[in-house]
Amino acid sequence: MMTLKPLISVAELQALMASQDPLILDWRFDLVDAQAGARAHAEGHLPGAHYLHLDAACGAKVDAAGRFRGRHPLPERAAFAALLAGLGWDYERPVVCLDAGNSMFAARGWWMLRWLGHEAVAVLDGGMAAWQAAGGAVTASPSLPRPRPPGPLRPPLTGAIAAEELLPLLGRVSLVDARAPERFRGEVEPLDRQAGHIPGARNRPFADNLLPDGRFKPAAQLRQEWAALKPGADTVHQGGSGVSACHNLLALAAAGLPVGRLYGGSWSEGSADPSRPVARS
Repeated sequence: MMTLKPLISVAELQALMASQDPLILDWRFDLVDAQAGARAHAEGHLPGAHYLHLDAACGAKVDAAGRFRGRHPLPERAAFAALLAGLGWDYERPVVCLDAGNSMFAARGWWMLRWLGHEAVAVLDGGMAAWQAAGGAVTASPSLPRPRPPGPLRPPLTGAIAAEELLPLLGRVSLVDARAPERFRGEVEPLDRQAGHIPGARNRPFADNLLPDGRFKPAAQLRQEWAALKPGADTVHQGGSGVSACHNLLALAAAGLPVGRLYGGSWSEGSADPSRPVARS
């Protein structure tokens, strides 16, 4: 079975497209304007790329008991596999995820493919911005899906933890928050119901994984910067809604460090319940 490194360069993707038939997933999205990514894709995308709307790749925001599960909750694995199969995905086909440039949404796609047990998945380092800067071909022609029947699911290659599992572990589990520092400290909260963070969490803004041009920092630099947080396989990663946390998980994988677990509901779920503890500092 083919494998891919977590990050793929423009040149490497061009070589892959010339020799293989990768499934290219365009995850461009805007948290303020949910249709911005679809419009950008329609205006121009990589040849053969399919647009995958973040909301379509999520589960129900409210569960059967009426509990809010977050702004971008994880779906059932089988439902996500069926969505991908409708575009032409199967376990033998390499997958490359991309977004506009900083890879936050592409990283969520990478994590979700790993969650399905898919090994050959990578993120285009620098995304659409890097592709266009390198003179990569762009088209506005729609890409025709080649649906495939979804087969049996493979075991996940990455871990997730639910709110009810996390709450009893607070104070005993390493928890990393990927949001911007001002949101972590509780100074502002533009998206969720309360400002602040989960008690005991430490802040590693996902943007700190990047160079000024939107590409990831070299692996050695990432390892050095992450050393103070001592990431382990049991570390729990969260963000606003479980999206930016995947960027930290991708950075850890690219650096060759242990990739911990994702709290999918993240702050959007945790802050929605007034009975849950909140820290501000």
